[in-house]
Amino acid sequence: MAIRMLFGLPAELGYAALFGVLLAEYTGLPVPGETVLLGAVVLAGTGHLALPVVVLIAIAGAILGSCLGYVIGRRGGRRLLLRPGPFVGKRHRMLHGAERFFSRYGEAAVFLSRWVPCARYLTPLTAGAAEMSWHRFLLFNVIGGITWVASLSAVATYFGAAGAATVSAAGLVVAIVSALIAWVRAAIARRQGVDPEAAATQTATA
Repeated sequence: MAIRMLFGLPAELGYAALFGVLLAEYTGLPVPGETVLLGAVVLAGTGHLALPVVVLIAIAGAILGSCLGYVIGRRGGRRLLLRPGPFVGKRHRMLHGAERFFSRYGEAAVFLSRWVPCARYLTPLTAGAAEMSWHRFLLFNVIGGITWVASLSAVATYFGAAGAATVSAAGLVVAIVSALIAWVRAAIARRQGVDPEAAATQTATA
């Protein structure tokens, strides 16, 4: 659907659509930014768009969108989680867990989430709500944005959109497996009467 939409647009509107969709996705909206990027690369291969312009616009949309998502999370998301009301205890625990996570793994999360569906648009919001250092976030946001766009564009250029989609699917599988491993370790630690946070620290320093 997104690729067919791009095929029907003039080049100038195609660039605008690419930038707008990626900006919206990284701001926190569940829109098909990756699909639109792959479609733009396919169009560049047919001569309808210029590949260098596609890459630059996609990098700008991904980086700026993530920055905006971070600001929204820091100013609005944190306030929402801390406000009194239903499930306030659960919301506080979620926020404290996010703070610990981004304090320890923030750089890797911001960089690697680019290749994981859903995490792409949730990570900037969560990093902002968890008050991850802005300078740390910005650095790995820029590195991740450039690497994500360049890698998908290269794979799509040489192997087609299906090849790039396979890379993203592999990223999703890795993320799910990693989450399951972390959950199992935490469950085992709780059953043994060990603080899961302390167990994770021991594992990381072993």
